[in-house]
Amino acid sequence: MDSIHIWGGVALQGEVCIQGSKNATLPILAATLLTGECSYIRNCPRISDVYAMISLLQSLGCIVNWQENGILVDSSQVRRGEMRSEAVRGMRSSLCLLGAMLGRCSEVVMEHPGGCVIGSRPIDLHIEALKQMGVEFKEEAGLLKASADRLHGAVICLPRSSVGATENIILAGVMAEGDTELKGAAREPEIVALCRYLECCGACIEGIGTDCLRIKGGRTLYGTDFEVPADRIVAGTYLLTCIGTGGNLFLGKAPWREMEAVTNLAERMGGKLCISEKGIYVQGPDRPRAIECITTAPYPGFPTDLQSVALAVETVGDGNTVIEEKIFENRFRVVEELCRMGAKIRQLDASKVLVEGVPVLHGAAVEARELRGGAALVTAGLMARDKSSVSGCLYIYRGYENICRDFRELGARIISV
Repeated sequence: MDSIHIWGGVALQGEVCIQGSKNATLPILAATLLTGECSYIRNCPRISDVYAMISLLQSLGCIVNWQENGILVDSSQVRRGEMRSEAVRGMRSSLCLLGAMLGRCSEVVMEHPGGCVIGSRPIDLHIEALKQMGVEFKEEAGLLKASADRLHGAVICLPRSSVGATENIILAGVMAEGDTELKGAAREPEIVALCRYLECCGACIEGIGTDCLRIKGGRTLYGTDFEVPADRIVAGTYLLTCIGTGGNLFLGKAPWREMEAVTNLAERMGGKLCISEKGIYVQGPDRPRAIECITTAPYPGFPTDLQSVALAVETVGDGNTVIEEKIFENRFRVVEELCRMGAKIRQLDASKVLVEGVPVLHGAAVEARELRGGAALVTAGLMARDKSSVSGCLYIYRGYENICRDFRELGARIISV
């Protein structure tokens, strides 16, 4: 199913339960390698990136099975550190297996990882940090080869926030000899979830949730039962879509504690929110307010993964909005497609666009070119008059378990074909 057809203009109504977090599930699945035992990871989303990670784990020798409420991983038979190239090329998050495999097998061979084309996303931070922990790197015939006779702790200062580099340092650090102090660590909730899983396995990590982590290495890890938290990006997508379409939604299990920047923006756009332990209730406005400037930032700032959806909503905002992208340099690929739907968006420079709100978008045939931009096009189609079709939806299925089902349950007219 590579296309989504949408007949827009319907205010959303009802309740939807938010899926497990993609960005937490993938590094946690990688971390199961470190135990050499069975782990049961609950609430994993059934998305293509998770299936790709399962395939990679199986190729490394893991026995992996879906259960009713999660994934059972037995990593006791892992012996080799070479990853299948086709899975690595298709998924950026395969990079977190670098730290895990070094911790388990002391070596890894892989192609440079793929994923969405939203910027250069170099892996220099990963490599330089792991070198400080005793890892040697070579490039041969397009392959990245890493090995370490002995991983050891180190004091590492990241010059800029990097979720992936933080994950790799944590995964290597829990298996290293001695302590690793990581300064400038990313603070995203997905990092917290990874640390909590490792703690359940017997690791000792201090400073969780801050930008300074102390990882006490050399402890024996064991399998455990762990539940992945709900996906804040999926919750934010549905929340902002309600702001754009109008209506009333309850987002069950939405991780509101991790979404302050998003809920604040939704309220500034005119949404009325009520937050409880069970989730978020939102009443959308007749028309979104234009926010003078929306700027992405590392957590707890406004997430880059929701920038495209916020951009789509502001195309029908009452006034003008400047969107500034400070994380990835290629997040504006969706602009051309939104303009096909009648949006007025002008590129100010490489990192900024000016959105002049129009009263309504009209349906059009558009193409998703990456995951979050694809979700934004679905949001735009739901806001637009008449029919829209979104192709390239394999990108969307990398992060959303069943976006069409969820919106249909909220009254939208949407199908995948």
